[in-house]
Amino acid sequence: MLKEYLENDTKLNRKEFITLFCIIGVISGILGWGYEVAFYYLDSGFKQVYMRGGNFLPWINIYMFGAYLIILLTYKRRKHPLQVFLISAIGTGILEFASGYILYGKLGWVKCWDYNKEILSFGNIGGYVCLRSVTIFALCGLLLIYGILPLLFKLVKKANMKILLPISIIVFSIFMIDEIYNLLLYPFFPIPRAPNYYKSIGLKYLYYK
Repeated sequence: MLKEYLENDTKLNRKEFITLFCIIGVISGILGWGYEVAFYYLDSGFKQVYMRGGNFLPWINIYMFGAYLIILLTYKRRKHPLQVFLISAIGTGILEFASGYILYGKLGWVKCWDYNKEILSFGNIGGYVCLRSVTIFALCGLLLIYGILPLLFKLVKKANMKILLPISIIVFSIFMIDEIYNLLLYPFFPIPRAPNYYKSIGLKYLYYK
């Protein structure tokens, strides 16, 4: 399966593409959330579990954008793992730095990470990006391109699109509604934002501002 994937571009019709887009968005955001919860538990000396992201569901948006970016930049270079690794590191590093700098440095919003205050933060730039983070993201890029993506291509090609497509859209939409509510719509509803809700039941969110 991997050899065929490397040798031939997988052609997707519109339904298959939408399904793949939705599944990757959900999976990458969930895996990113899991990585951050695990890392900050390690960062606390295994003393405190912190909730991460800003949603009710266990999902972080920047990992979705990172996954899309990696696929966009490296899929055509998938025969060259070193190129995939380096491009993933550079691309996600730029995305991480730009996101942190714009959200906090320019807009003055919440600072969701600060590598000046974390372990293994060598080579960090302004607290927004560091060598450890881009290395991990590059390794995740290899996992995405050589592990997850071939399996998902096989899934969408063999699955019944009448079932998988609507399920994928519904699940993706639930995560997007959660994201949009917690970013933009919460002032208009009698429901608190996710961080405030989780704090109210005794769970801790980790912010640096």
